This record gives sequence, C-alpha cells and structure tokens, in this order.
Amino acid sequence: MSATLETPRLLLRQWRDEDLDIWADMGADPRVMEFFPALLDRAHSDEAASKMRARIDRDGYGLWAVEIKQTRSFAGIIGLNEMAGDIPVNPKREVGWRLAFDAWGYGYATEGARAALQFAFDELDWPEVVAVTAEINERSQRVMRRLGMERDPAADFDHPRVPEGSPLRRHVLYRVRRERAGAAVNTQA
Repeated sequence: MSATLETPRLLLRQWRDEDLDIWADMGADPRVMEFFPALLDRAHSDEAASKMRARIDRDGYGLWAVEIKQTRSFAGIIGLNEMAGDIPVNPKREVGWRLAFDAWGYGYATEGARAALQFAFDELDWPEVVAVTAEINERSQRVMRRLGMERDPAADFDHPRVPEGSPLRRHVLYRVRRERAGAAVNTQA
C-alpha cells in the first residue's frame, strides 16, 4: 500500500489521472524546466508519470503527486527516488521536487521535502539521503540548505546524461544523515 504524507498545507499522494494535464503543462514550461536539458512532450510526460505511479504502487513511496490542501489542486511532485546507476553518487537515494510555476515562492518544496525526509528516516530507515541539482540552480540549493542538507563539494559531478559544454552539466550534491536531520526535518517552513 502506498503511503500518503500530510503536512500543514500539502498532501503527498499517489498520482491521479486528472494530474496528467497539469504535469504535461509543467514539462512544457521553460520556467519549470530551466535546469533540465529539454522540455518534455506529452508522450514523455505521460511516460514519466506512469513510472512514478508504478514506483509508488510497488514500493509504497516515490515521487508523490503534491496536492495543495486549500485548493485541492495538483502542484507538482515531491518525494524520494532511487537514482539511476550511471549517476556517480553514493548513496543513490535522493529527495527531490518539481513544482508548477504558480506554486513557487510559498515554501511548498521545503515543507513537502521535510515530510519526505522524515518518512525516509523514520519509516524506511535510510541512514542518509542526498539531493542533486545543476550547479547553477541556486533556488533548489536554497531549499536543500533549508532542509539542513550540507553540500559535499568532493562529490560534485558532471551529469552523464547532460551534453558536454552545457551549463547544466556540472551538478552539486547535498547530503543529510538521519542523526543530523532531526531538528531540520521537524522544523516547519
């Protein structure tokens, strides 16, 4: 059974069919996709959502759909992910987020990611979680720092699926261990 996480303002839940149109709009929005190598067409967007939904069904967690409780609207994804084998980081368990442009600036990424980290440490018994982003993505790095994560410059890397010469190729890695996460995870945004 898949977990649903609740914060004061958000539900992190399993995907619904009605989320797919907004998700596709997000993948086609250059503001949302600024730090990704390409925009997503509808087919790739639907495929990604299907994989995330299946992961949650299979494992009980993953990149959950984010619902803003006050409006009951889909706002993006927040959750936990096992990174692909070609990504040169350890551990490969990450916290991540991607929100629709209208949901930016409200602290939702921090609030939802705190709940995901708490689930990772308390329910999944993960000892450490990482987060990665393009070196030039300062917005996501601010969220990582608010989560109590610390940058590990020795673990920064060139993303193997981003073309050489792209300003998005260099990625930074932040990490947080269970024993250091308590105060940050349990503090509200």
